[in-house]
Amino acid sequence: MIKVGVFGATGYTGFEVITRLRRHKNAKLVFATSENSAGKSLSAVYPVGWDVPLISGADAPLNAVDAVFCCLPHAASMPTVIRARESGVRVIDLSADFRLEDAAEYTRWYGVEHTAPHLLAEAVYGIPEINRAEVARADLLANPGCYPTSVILAMYPLLRANWVAADAPIIADSKSGVSGAGRKLSLKTHFVEVNENLSPYSIGRQHRHLAEMEQAVRRWGTVTAPVIFSPHLVPVSQGMLSTIYVSLNRDTTPAEAQSLFEQTYAAEKLVRVLPPGELATFAHTRRTDGAAISVTVVSPRQLILCSSIDNLGKGAAGQAMQNFNVMFGLDETEGLL
Repeated sequence: MIKVGVFGATGYTGFEVITRLRRHKNAKLVFATSENSAGKSLSAVYPVGWDVPLISGADAPLNAVDAVFCCLPHAASMPTVIRARESGVRVIDLSADFRLEDAAEYTRWYGVEHTAPHLLAEAVYGIPEINRAEVARADLLANPGCYPTSVILAMYPLLRANWVAADAPIIADSKSGVSGAGRKLSLKTHFVEVNENLSPYSIGRQHRHLAEMEQAVRRWGTVTAPVIFSPHLVPVSQGMLSTIYVSLNRDTTPAEAQSLFEQTYAAEKLVRVLPPGELATFAHTRRTDGAAISVTVVSPRQLILCSSIDNLGKGAAGQAMQNFNVMFGLDETEGLL
């Protein structure tokens, strides 16, 4: 049995990680932390019929676990990850702190100095469908952001085949449920602000996830043009849909493009390529840990991809658990929805 701890258990992603650990056959939850609710139980924070005691991060017994999930905000995660790695514990970090390869880029996008640059070379940016072998040997796993996961999964077949025009921008128009903003209160996520509304935010070159997307398309492809990213908040609790406009460097047909995607993900249990004519929607993946992708050929050199994930599932806790399973040589779907 693999012994596990969860830091930041009362955030949305921390709670979702714990719900998956509860159904996991090979993992045992040893501790769960919360700075605001230490001394209470998880049932005092969430209306659930089961209990998990909450302790402070400083009291977490790292010597009693094999791995930890860090579900803390960016910057706050770094000290915990340092402690865990110094204790020899494997880490799945759900913050943004170890996703970018360059500490200076992290500082530019997040506005704080990276206090653990020595760990960046060790960190593996983990999307199992793309870099499963790297994930399997990772001791520090940087779990991708939700928006990048939806975009990168859709783009990967084209990047791997070198079909993407290097000098044409990739345009990603994405919609997210409100839980993507986290549990902390803010005016823009109040019910009255969100209900019956559709709000773009951080458009242009402002959203921090843009750095992840561009890092990925340059790592797994030969694209030099910028990614144009427009995120939107929609009045649902959870879910995500990215509509991506891609220019190609070669002609293709609907059948050929469909075949490329189907062959790329044929062996994957958690990525479904929808049949021709069926478009991905929120409903395809809501409250699951999978992804659904549809491919539409607009012209021989222009595609529209629709990529659906649950922002708390494949976009956060589900992918984190999938990465955990790969790291420990388990069935990838163990504990997943």
